[in-house]
Amino acid sequence: MSNAYDYSFDALTGGPLPMTTFKDKVVLVVNVASKCGLTPQYDALEKLYSDYKDKGLVVLGVPSNQFAGQEPGTAEEIEAFCRTTYGIDFPMAAKVDVKGDDAHPFYKWAKEEVGEPAEPVWNFHKLLVGKDGKLINVFGPRTTPDDPEVVKAIEEAL
Repeated sequence: MSNAYDYSFDALTGGPLPMTTFKDKVVLVVNVASKCGLTPQYDALEKLYSDYKDKGLVVLGVPSNQFAGQEPGTAEEIEAFCRTTYGIDFPMAAKVDVKGDDAHPFYKWAKEEVGEPAEPVWNFHKLLVGKDGKLINVFGPRTTPDDPEVVKAIEEAL
């Protein structure tokens, strides 16, 4: 049976970003976009990362341009936007598709694991992966990173 550690992204800044990098950590995988009404969630994601990274949480941003073309930028533009606008310090993957036939294999796996709820319907969809690499929770785009339900799920997983 596969788990999240069987997959690898490319890093936004270049080079491989295997999920094994985060082995024994809790990972909140979020498909992100720079020009979305939900983009301010970057603030809460960074705060979550900063508050919990020493306890074993990783936030992984995964840019995608699949929803109304809201992530049109190059890797350099996305990286500069995230760093200068939101002070993002958490790891970012290179831009990928997160749904459909061309979805990144990690997202196809997530959908196989829990079905439709795992497939992003919009930007800032959140997948919570436990220390064992299993998908343990899914949160929709409008559920903010600082929502008590999200925080509780992360604390329980840690």
